[in-house]
Amino acid sequence: MPGGRLTQAERQQIAVGLADGLAYAEIARRLHRPTSTITREVTRNGGPTGYRADLAHRATQQR
Repeated sequence: MPGGRLTQAERQQIAVGLADGLAYAEIARRLHRPTSTITREVTRNGGPTGYRADLAHRATQQR
């Protein structure tokens, strides 16, 4: 899997980007990840208004 799983620090950056109103594409560029990775991560973990990095990281660890 190219790039591997998202780290907790990357998830925190996603949360910051969402709070700052950045588009998924911009968040992806800043993290050097595909836009689709960010889109799936946010969609799977609460959407753009409900995304929480700590909860998302815990949910991934449990899968």
